[in-house]
Amino acid sequence: MTAGAAAARIDTLLLVGCGKMGAALLRGWLGRGLARRYVVIEPGPGGQGFADRVEVTLAPSLDDAGEVVPDIIVLAVKPQIMADILPGYRRFAGVPVLSIAAGKTLGFFARTLGADAAVIRAMPNTPAAIGRGIAVACANPSVTASERALAERLLAAVGEVAWVEDETLLDAVTAVSGSGPAYVFLLIECLARAGRVMGLPEALADRLALATVAGAGELARHAHEAPATLRENVTSPGGTTRAALDVLMAPDGLEPLLIRAVRAATQRSRTLAD
Repeated sequence: MTAGAAAARIDTLLLVGCGKMGAALLRGWLGRGLARRYVVIEPGPGGQGFADRVEVTLAPSLDDAGEVVPDIIVLAVKPQIMADILPGYRRFAGVPVLSIAAGKTLGFFARTLGADAAVIRAMPNTPAAIGRGIAVACANPSVTASERALAERLLAAVGEVAWVEDETLLDAVTAVSGSGPAYVFLLIECLARAGRVMGLPEALADRLALATVAGAGELARHAHEAPATLRENVTSPGGTTRAALDVLMAPDGLEPLLIRAVRAATQRSRTLAD
């Protein structure tokens, strides 16, 4: 595949797994018209929302899909079943593989698909469902520049894309951005609960917490200032925000707590690696 071909429309994209993340990716690809044909392997009900799309072929297994000649294979199945399904894709020698399965290393794919297989491993996150995700990818030495560009186009359909050369960094990526949405959702829960403790009605506390976190995130995204500057802009000496930050920024406050949390997630990701 040439660099020019990487920018052209894909002829056939083979998606294996159409759960939440696989479906989010497929919606993004369809919205951008990235491929002429999408073959989706999904034994469960995940792909049924795309049954009316003429460019999508749904099949419960690869053997049921008929003749498939893919330009790229995207693996979006759960890591627990990857070892069971992956050998069936050895037949597509020379076709690049993009995996979003957490914990399954480039070495794992080399052992199963062959040392020369072109494999890109990526860690996206759940805001991809609304086109606001971020994915970090790492490619093995067999991946060409055009294949890397193709993988980036697919990932960029649902958000931002970054690359690392050191695969071990994906453990920390998983801990920060892969798991990160859960931390933010917990912050919304805790902020709303604190409002209720201070006497706010439950509905109002929930609304304030959600709107504040969502709005602050959008402001940080669009502002030219660093988050620290935005924080300082809200903080008046001796004011209410300063009183709260004195607690959150204490030696035992939010930062060391988050570092402990991200370290725990990183270590867990390492133990799951295969």
